[in-house]
Amino acid sequence: MPSIPSIPAIRRTTAASAALAAVLAFTVTACGPSDDKAGSSAAADQNGGGIKIPKGIPTSIDDLKKWKDGGWDNWDNWARKAKDFANPIIKDHWKPERLASAKPAPDLSVKATGAGSEFDATDPEPRPVTARQVGRPYHQNMAPVGKIFFDSPQGPRVCSGTIVGDPAHPGKSNLVWTAGHCVHAGKKGGWMRNIVFVPSFNDNGVPMNQVSQTPAQQIQPYGRFWADWISTSGEWMNMGSQEVGNGGSAYDFAVLHVKPENGSGKSLEETVGASVPVWFNAPAPDRIGAMRAIGYPAGAPYDGARMMNCIDRPGRLTMQQGTPAMDRIGCTMTGGSSGGGWLANRGGKWALVSNTSIGSNNNTWLAGPRLGPEAERVFSGMSRKFAQQ
Repeated sequence: MPSIPSIPAIRRTTAASAALAAVLAFTVTACGPSDDKAGSSAAADQNGGGIKIPKGIPTSIDDLKKWKDGGWDNWDNWARKAKDFANPIIKDHWKPERLASAKPAPDLSVKATGAGSEFDATDPEPRPVTARQVGRPYHQNMAPVGKIFFDSPQGPRVCSGTIVGDPAHPGKSNLVWTAGHCVHAGKKGGWMRNIVFVPSFNDNGVPMNQVSQTPAQQIQPYGRFWADWISTSGEWMNMGSQEVGNGGSAYDFAVLHVKPENGSGKSLEETVGASVPVWFNAPAPDRIGAMRAIGYPAGAPYDGARMMNCIDRPGRLTMQQGTPAMDRIGCTMTGGSSGGGWLANRGGKWALVSNTSIGSNNNTWLAGPRLGPEAERVFSGMSRKFAQQ
């Protein structure tokens, strides 16, 4: 397995910050690949300066009670548009038993051989790299990584995510990077619900069948953080598929803004003590060296309980003419690792350069989007939105 230089410990911070109180949602909606303009939808009333409640969000105490008592489970009116995202906190919704029952997000696989081979910007398929467990306890070895839990029409699901630094709030970030398909179903669906991030999930890596009997402090060492705002790409919303990898996979990324379920005044980064910066427009795969993909694979032979990682030198994979080439590495991780960050050495420190999006149907490799102008636009819009808060 290729090695990379030793990286110093990820930056840890302890300063204080007030948590956001409003339950809001925002998504930067970029246009298709042929249009470089980006639009946005927010829940702000531009005329009166107040809050304009999007369709589908509980607008009264009674509505909110119905939502929290199970109304969220009605998918007949599945919110699809950016302005219709809703994710009110439901305390104790994600109890240990429900966390343990969550299945991996849809396995966006493609053929093991020949995928994208008709395009020049595709390199030979990499050899499999066996995933290995991250050192335990996870909070001492890879604190920014955790699991994302959400409800879908098919039931509770899981992905992976990474705490990323926020330039507008140095040392006090509330941002989590993941895959677009972990929060939005793409062209045939809408927003997922009850989306939470659990950093350093199952800190000591006990088997999943023991999670519900293990003290909560070990399973959720930093608690649960609910998404109150989300950004993903318009390309994913308009092109992406929850059934198979396609051209939309090149834009399969998302950023969550979160707040603690327990109402703590500290930011996510202050609570956990770590984050990684996002490296947009990183060098081409043949120049960047090795990448390290990290996540919680939950599809067989894994059970979703352990944080795993693969290290390999990336190649290119093009899924559709006119879309950017994706990065691809050999890795045996399965569904559930979706959204997990890909890290590379930038000046002796870890930086996030991609996230897991798709894999081969025989689990020999993974591919993730290159974080170019579209990803930077999504991220910058999120950071600016909360810059004064």
